[in-house]
Amino acid sequence: MRFTVLASGSGGNASLVESAGFGVLIDVGLGPRQISSRLAKVGLSWSAVQAVLLTHTHTDHWKDATLLHLSRNKLPLWCHAGHHTVLRTYSDGFLALDNAGLVRSFEPNEEFELSPQLRCRALPVRHDGGATFGFRLEGGVDLFGQRGAIGYVADLGCWEDELAAQLADVDLLAVEFNHDVAMQHASGRTLRLIERVLGDEGHLSNVQAAALVRAVLERSTPGRLRHLVQLHLSRECNRPALARQAARTLLEELGLSIALHTAEQDAPGATLHLNAAAPSGGARRTPKRRVVRATTIQPMLPGLADQTEP
Repeated sequence: MRFTVLASGSGGNASLVESAGFGVLIDVGLGPRQISSRLAKVGLSWSAVQAVLLTHTHTDHWKDATLLHLSRNKLPLWCHAGHHTVLRTYSDGFLALDNAGLVRSFEPNEEFELSPQLRCRALPVRHDGGATFGFRLEGGVDLFGQRGAIGYVADLGCWEDELAAQLADVDLLAVEFNHDVAMQHASGRTLRLIERVLGDEGHLSNVQAAALVRAVLERSTPGRLRHLVQLHLSRECNRPALARQAARTLLEELGLSIALHTAEQDAPGATLHLNAAAPSGGARRTPKRRVVRATTIQPMLPGLADQTEP
């Protein structure tokens, strides 16, 4: 299995998961030419893509022109039934996909097969974009009887124990490290926007994200997690150095050597191979029950993500 972030942030999101020659994009928040350019920078093209998974319907996660591209090239879109109303209202590309029989549906917490060598489970998360999901993706069985696994969660305002358990024992974990709380309060933004971002249906802070990573590690086989990918950093209310420090402080405290990668908005990240040699892990910790939340929920209308949260 391989994982590549093509873009991450409110300017557009897209990541590629590959397994046994089958590629699936998680979100298509860039236009088709932009995606083509990002793919080219990592030595690939649209021919590497056989399907698309949609997390939710905020417009930094899908573009109508790209959905039209999918329909013209007969590439299926996997989404939840809760996404259909918004997409039918605002997207000619979705209508074309639907009319061509290329819309596939998934249900929360139920496993489905993207290809014979790639299966997926949709993980419901709390966000003000309507039905919103992370994903756990697993590849085919290797010579040792094991499956490579990827956990992907971005755009969520809080997390609970169940989500941490669902993300346990993955080789690569991609998690939103959206903002620094102090920078959020000092940003000069409206109180409504600050409350929206800090709320239970907003975005994870660096501290909340690190706590989720800790909870996942506590539930995982020592040494299993090899790559930690930081997603969806706010341009106004975070800095890569702050997000990395939050993660490194945790990993140093646990005595773990895990490769840390911080995704960018304007350039693709490195392609990460899950079959690389795993680092030695520390002792397994006893799981603790926790819920990490802020206190305010500020809903946002579909399609306004680009205008409200960098």
